[in-house]
Amino acid sequence: MSSVKLFIYDLSKGLARQMSQGLLGRQIDGIWHTSVVVYGEEFYYGGMGIESCRPCGTILGPPDERLELGETEIPSEMFYEYLAQLGESKFLPQKYSLFDHNCNNFSAESAQFLTGKGIPEYITNLPSDVLSTPFGQMIKSLIENVQVSPGQGQTARHF
Repeated sequence: MSSVKLFIYDLSKGLARQMSQGLLGRQIDGIWHTSVVVYGEEFYYGGMGIESCRPCGTILGPPDERLELGETEIPSEMFYEYLAQLGESKFLPQKYSLFDHNCNNFSAESAQFLTGKGIPEYITNLPSDVLSTPFGQMIKSLIENVQVSPGQGQTARHF
């Protein structure tokens, strides 16, 4: 058995919480990036496809929150095969879209595979919540290409 965690990062570093009510007309607590941590690695999806690194090894550093998702009985080799399949079909680099097909979709799918549970809806529903506002529609093209990569001196494994 291996512990499965969800690392949650606020890409806005608190600005969403402070400014969202005025800009969007609704409260947004963060612009969420998530990753799944299992087998001693942090797995995430972005414009380079599915990658992994040591926990807290991305350019984002330590997460803002760590959520215990439970335990998995899936052997690591089976999970790596699963990631390789996803990396060749559903989570290709060119399919990445900040609003429509992102790290949070990957984390939700990986968590479901590993534990039988998804991730919190406030994370997966954020893009549609933002895009349902006039300001969200206006900024879509400006922030659609934001990406996460390994931190300086870190190497990522691609799937």
